[in-house]
Amino acid sequence: MLLKNGKIINPANNFEGISDIRIENGIITEISKNIMQNENEEIVDLTGMIVTPGLIDMHCHLREPGFNAKETIKTGIASAINGGYTAICPMANTNPQVDNAATLMYVISKAKEAGDIGFYPICAVTKGLKSEKIVNVSELLDNGAIAFSDDGKPVENMHLLREALKYINSHNSIIISHSEDLSLANNGVINEGKVSTRLGLKGIPSITESLAIARELEIVRSVKGKYHFAHVSTKRSVELIRQAKKEGLNVTAETAPHYFSLTEDDMIDYDAKYKVNPPLRTKEDLNAIVDGLKDGTIDVIATDHAPHTVHEKQMPIQDAPMGISGFETALGITLTYLYHTNKMNLKDIIRKFTIAPASILNIRNQGTIEEGKEANLTIIDINEEWVADASKFKSKCRISPFDGMNLKGKAKKIIIKGKITDIG
Repeated sequence: MLLKNGKIINPANNFEGISDIRIENGIITEISKNIMQNENEEIVDLTGMIVTPGLIDMHCHLREPGFNAKETIKTGIASAINGGYTAICPMANTNPQVDNAATLMYVISKAKEAGDIGFYPICAVTKGLKSEKIVNVSELLDNGAIAFSDDGKPVENMHLLREALKYINSHNSIIISHSEDLSLANNGVINEGKVSTRLGLKGIPSITESLAIARELEIVRSVKGKYHFAHVSTKRSVELIRQAKKEGLNVTAETAPHYFSLTEDDMIDYDAKYKVNPPLRTKEDLNAIVDGLKDGTIDVIATDHAPHTVHEKQMPIQDAPMGISGFETALGITLTYLYHTNKMNLKDIIRKFTIAPASILNIRNQGTIEEGKEANLTIIDINEEWVADASKFKSKCRISPFDGMNLKGKAKKIIIKGKITDIG
């Protein structure tokens, strides 16, 4: 296969320019201008398109096993592909949890049946996500784990977290933290503030997140560990992580598109399609998230794809679960709100979807476009205008806060191990 005339943006080596790419047996064999076609070689004309390393989502929930009505591994992979992703990292909060080799091998086998995508499972830090006993890290890494997280819950036992950090880092792996003080969250519904007061809903104060981050940073400082913060949503959290990086702590962070495109003000109609965890915050928090993305405090844009059934999300907001479908809108939301508003340049945006997560998780064969490397690519029409239509999602979760929104920029094709797929 010969990809012609696409504009390559490869943050891994800071290359940006129009070039051709030859792919043979799933491997990139040549990158150059004006490559001559070989006999019987398929030509794919990408004039006007952007060619990036395949997008990686380092934080998603596929729900299987145990919650197949919300999503299956098969539907989740289809949704990810439809969003332009060539690799995904599902979290462990299924039922049973992915905290042992048998369950880990089960989800990997289901992924192989479902579709050809980079599939890098994140296993639990503690057995049953109970913050009581650390999992068998070496066994899980030997069987395909890429990282460890109790996401959906924090690791509340600080002694255990400290020991887990030392243990997991000694195996050259990383903990991904769901930073939340559950006692402060106190079963709240939305962000604590003017909107929660106006709606009469129990609020979740922003310090629920930032206090947990501050405490965990002390753990990281004490053992000089490598640590990643998931779904950062508040101004104070950004400030804490920025300062920690300046001090030289080995920490990284991610946010999700809804934290730089939506705020608590969008909750005004009691609609649970906006209910996420952590909750949507204030405009001030949103601006801080954007600043953190721009200056590198926040390394990664992840989806936190967390699907639920339509019935669940249509319940009264007090009873509805937290989480939204994220795969199929993440790139469009990011390009619309960050690139087309001139808040960030395209190469820095693509970095946060590609080489940044690949580097944090030590994922090989992803995150770059290089000769001799596996061909995992995303092809983007940066200027395509489209309307998000949740009814057409490949995900089982067809309720989205972005449903009906006008977006600009869309993945049009993906290439996984040299195999090309058109995106509708």
